[in-house]
Amino acid sequence: MDITQDLNEDGTLRFLPNRLNTQPVVVGGLTTDEMFATVAICASSGFLIGIPLAFFTTPAMPIFSALACGSLGLALAGRILRRWKRGRPETWLWRQAEWRLANWGLAGRRLVIRSGAWTCKRMVGL
Repeated sequence: MDITQDLNEDGTLRFLPNRLNTQPVVVGGLTTDEMFATVAICASSGFLIGIPLAFFTTPAMPIFSALACGSLGLALAGRILRRWKRGRPETWLWRQAEWRLANWGLAGRRLVIRSGAWTCKRMVGL
């Protein structure tokens, strides 16, 4: 295999590599950040569900329900997230979450949120 076949005479590449700086898909179509966020949210909700159950069953119920909800959440929410982000840009999911948090007033003032029509008018008299 000749390495010079992809080089121009001046040493630059003939092709433009893309997707070099993207995160690799790790589990079920999710990247590592999406996978850890999914497992953390599902496991923490399972832990909260297991706290009241611990009074009626064994004291280890919060940990068991956190593990069960984390693994079940990775299986089910992974499929839902994969379908949800199909055909969209790579940062769409995080931008959508940031936009929703900003609409609810939970995020900082990083996003400009305005509803209404935008107009461009010329200033008369300048």
